[in-house]
Amino acid sequence: MVIATALYRGSHLVAGGVVVAQHQRDRLFPWLALSAAMASTALIWFMAARHRRLVPWVVGLDVLVIGCLLPFGAYAWGGARTQESVAWVMLLGGSASAMAAVAFGARLLAVAVALLVATHLAGYLMVEADAAVTGAHLNALVFSAVVSWVLTWYLCRQGEQVDSANRRALAAEAQRARFAERVAHHNALHDTVLATLTAIARGGVDANTSMMRERCAREAAYLRRLVEQADDREPASEVRAALEESVRAAEALGLRVTARYHEPPAVPGEIALAMARATTEALNNVRCHAGTGHAFLTAAGDSGRLIVTVVDRGRGFDTGSAGPEGAGGAAGPGDAGGAAGPRASGGSEGPSALGGSEGPVGPDRQATGGIGLDRSVYARMRGVGGRAFVDSAPGEGVRVELRWPG
Repeated sequence: MVIATALYRGSHLVAGGVVVAQHQRDRLFPWLALSAAMASTALIWFMAARHRRLVPWVVGLDVLVIGCLLPFGAYAWGGARTQESVAWVMLLGGSASAMAAVAFGARLLAVAVALLVATHLAGYLMVEADAAVTGAHLNALVFSAVVSWVLTWYLCRQGEQVDSANRRALAAEAQRARFAERVAHHNALHDTVLATLTAIARGGVDANTSMMRERCAREAAYLRRLVEQADDREPASEVRAALEESVRAAEALGLRVTARYHEPPAVPGEIALAMARATTEALNNVRCHAGTGHAFLTAAGDSGRLIVTVVDRGRGFDTGSAGPEGAGGAAGPGDAGGAAGPRASGGSEGPSALGGSEGPVGPDRQATGGIGLDRSVYARMRGVGGRAFVDSAPGEGVRVELRWPG
């Protein structure tokens, strides 16, 4: 409606310009009146563009000055003594009433239309216009407001219906997502916890073996995450769902993962996927090289930044003896908010870190760069504008931190 009323006023200004140029070009006031109407129109649309709607006080000013006072000015100073000479000024009142219908409420609109009708009736009476011309103009004045108000009401109503339909669709989609999540959890519980408890209950396995205790510990960690997620008031974010996939993949290969989520910020889907894949590689290296079957994962937000940390308490390595892998992907101790402690190393790697290369583990193995670190962690994080940090020491495990944005 804002655009429609702009075109409506524009058509009146064009008509006024033609009349002034052809029949009143020798008089100063018609040019001043046309300029005033153009300036008022420009102010209305400037404010409308700024506020994304018609501003009531600006429209009210246009109704008073252009719609009500300008016809009397044309009569007093513009030499308009006939209905033809004053008609172009009267036209502007029609677009003023249309804009008032869009900008005002019902009561204020009724006042504005009544004021326009009264002043325009007086103007036509002063120039002794025909009754038919006067009646037709007043009819157009009123129905310009009526039609604009009806169209505005209809469009607003349709917009509300569309918004309501979108809300219902989003609610239905969320319900379907929750149902799918419940089904996935039910299947996972059936294949893991229920299968383990059933085997123990039937006496088919010894519950005191180290393998069974490790399996029970992994499944207890999964149940704990499931309970914590059920207690959350907000639905699981995309990054949390992606990280959960990485955790379940690691647990399926025998690694026990304790995961904690502290309100990680919402991030684009490609960022969540890159974070999850880098996390998967970090967990794989814990499983393969750290000499421990337990890893800790934390996802949190810090001033809009997503930080994912993977920690193990394995054998660790000396970052000072590692090769110079991961250039551009890591930070030293001077990097603000980087890996904790003076051992934070940029792209350093050892047997229990993110090295993707296989081979003997221990002091006899020379620390070299690996494909897993370079391609699956550092390159992936750099590709999405993030960074990776590694902190380790012999006997103290490894801490890998992923950040986005870097």
